[in-house]
Amino acid sequence: MPAHGKHRRPKQHHALTRKLALAGTGSAALALPLIGATTAGAAEAAIAPTTYSVVSGDTLSKIAAEHSIGGGWQQLYEANKSIVGANPSAIRPGLKLNLTGSAPAAAPAAAKAAKVTTGYANNLDGWIRESLDVMAQHGIPGSYEGIHRNVMRESSGNPLAINNWDSNAAAGIPSKGLLQVIDPTFKAYHVPGTPMDSYDPVANITAACNYAAARYGSIDNVNGAY
Repeated sequence: MPAHGKHRRPKQHHALTRKLALAGTGSAALALPLIGATTAGAAEAAIAPTTYSVVSGDTLSKIAAEHSIGGGWQQLYEANKSIVGANPSAIRPGLKLNLTGSAPAAAPAAAKAAKVTTGYANNLDGWIRESLDVMAQHGIPGSYEGIHRNVMRESSGNPLAINNWDSNAAAGIPSKGLLQVIDPTFKAYHVPGTPMDSYDPVANITAACNYAAARYGSIDNVNGAY
């Protein structure tokens, strides 16, 4: 027994520098180190972005250097050729590029899963199919063949195509996009749910088909300039 009038001083436990979590049942337990928030944050920070939105003044060479793209701007261009088009120096603000050269190993699988979820490939075939679904929701007629035929005739499948030499261009309203439309026509026949951007592949196709339906009955009936 302690002496009368004295109190035992409770034992002070030194703070553990390494926290342990005990996991187990009964008398058996396994000591597991706890991962701190700083460790998790560092792991997240190590994951590089897989896409990049072009801003004014950007070039493929600059973007490739800033994001350490293996293969340089040539690799970046090849990964985004269907979006950039035939001229690698013609990239515009707002264009979203796939940084496949610097994507982590898990990124391609994630991107593939996203494509499966949306059901549309990021190419001409996917753009036409997505447009046809939007058109069906709004009662706009047109077929895959009719759209594809006119796209290849007007832009060769380049969503950034622009006509800088005809009368519309001379008037300051050049025809743009996969299905060459001028901005006033695009705005007048723009379909809700698609971007207000005549260079956007799905918005461009859908608005052009809406215009063709109003004037010719269907994009299928168009075989030359509007």
